[in-house]
Amino acid sequence: MTEILYGRHPVREALRTGRPLNKILVARGLGGATVQEIRNLALARGVPVQTVDRQALDRLAGGGVHQGFLAFAAPKEYVTLDDILDKAKTPPFLLVLDHITDPRNLGAILRTAAAAGVDGVVIPTRRAAAITGEAAKAAAGAIEHLPVARVTNISRTLRYLKEQGFWIVGADPEASQPLWEAALTGPIAIVIGGEDTGLSRVVQKECDCLVRIPMTERTASLNASVAAALFLYEVVRQRRQADA
Repeated sequence: MTEILYGRHPVREALRTGRPLNKILVARGLGGATVQEIRNLALARGVPVQTVDRQALDRLAGGGVHQGFLAFAAPKEYVTLDDILDKAKTPPFLLVLDHITDPRNLGAILRTAAAAGVDGVVIPTRRAAAITGEAAKAAAGAIEHLPVARVTNISRTLRYLKEQGFWIVGADPEASQPLWEAALTGPIAIVIGGEDTGLSRVVQKECDCLVRIPMTERTASLNASVAAALFLYEVVRQRRQADA
């Protein structure tokens, strides 16, 4: 099955990381350093580049903002959880997503996870967004640098991670403990729930602790990608402070 990547960053990062691409389409009349860079990368990797009318890109991108670039690629290759653990740094740092359904949210979360130095992300195979072209566009190329595992059962996966020595921290707006009071310096897996549903009950039960982001009464909740960013960078902050 062919996947469509669109947008300047996703296409460029796919070329930089050697992801197999069948063809790249560039909007007619588009110029500049980015176009030349993509053409040079494509030439070096033997990927054909075709100039087409912008309307053709509009149709293929399905309304997405393609910025004049589109590529036909093999689907994103998922890895196994053990693959992630084998290559993780010490202490390992994982992000687990409990049924994020909006591909743009997924892409934004993956972008932040890559920036924060997360070793890998775990997503469910059912009732959740997969890495589609829309998610890849929102991730701005980050998916090419971040391993993602798909699992059939999140709660079972969390039990397995606990057996491997991970501390499981779930994001829950009803939790009594504020985020900055949680200990986040050891082997850790941060768990973020779905946009409308939050963490499922079975997933909550597998968490070692539940913590909240303190907010004023005027704000009911945060977007899942914003919540993920706050959690991930609190881990980064605490770890850097501990190493200082």
